[in-house]
Amino acid sequence: MKKINIIYWVTTIIIFLMEAVMPAFTSQTELAKEGIRHLGYPEYFGNALVLFKIFGGLLLVIPQVPARIKEWAYVGFAFDFIFASISHFAIDGVNFQSFFPLIFLVILAVSYVYFHKKIKQAPVRILA
Repeated sequence: MKKINIIYWVTTIIIFLMEAVMPAFTSQTELAKEGIRHLGYPEYFGNALVLFKIFGGLLLVIPQVPARIKEWAYVGFAFDFIFASISHFAIDGVNFQSFFPLIFLVILAVSYVYFHKKIKQAPVRILA
């Protein structure tokens, strides 16, 4: 149980830091805005994406959030990583920037698998 918790929390915190905390602090920088423009997206798309990333990150790290809601956060991040990779492939071709989101997709998948292992091993609570 301890190994499962450690792997789950390490991978989940990595996703939280990279997808919620970092965008929250850097989204209004000129570099971030240029990155969105470079991919051909309007600036408002970047702003909306950051809000969803922050919200999704919080859903993953708050233990009281129901599992079904966490599932939607995992799906949202999976779409984010897949489409970020596709966008970079389409604009920049094959390079490290194109594969970088897929690295985080793997980390997200590990978090997801261990989230379910953690749920299976959690004691059943009976509400009286």
